[in-house]
Amino acid sequence: MKQTFTVTGMTCGHCEKAVTRAVKQVDPQAEVRIDRAINLVEVQSGQPRERLAEAIAEEGYAVAE
Repeated sequence: MKQTFTVTGMTCGHCEKAVTRAVKQVDPQAEVRIDRAINLVEVQSGQPRERLAEAIAEEGYAVAE
């Protein structure tokens, strides 16, 4: 299932890697696409949205509802 998140605070490639790593800790099979310019994170995963958002937030990034 494709899920879209608005994630603020990503300023560089390291940030993108941190967000990707956080998602993959929840679902190692997840596909992650990030467009930092528009604060967009798309995740292809069967995991609940709340778990994915929580993992991103734990890395220090704000996830909009």
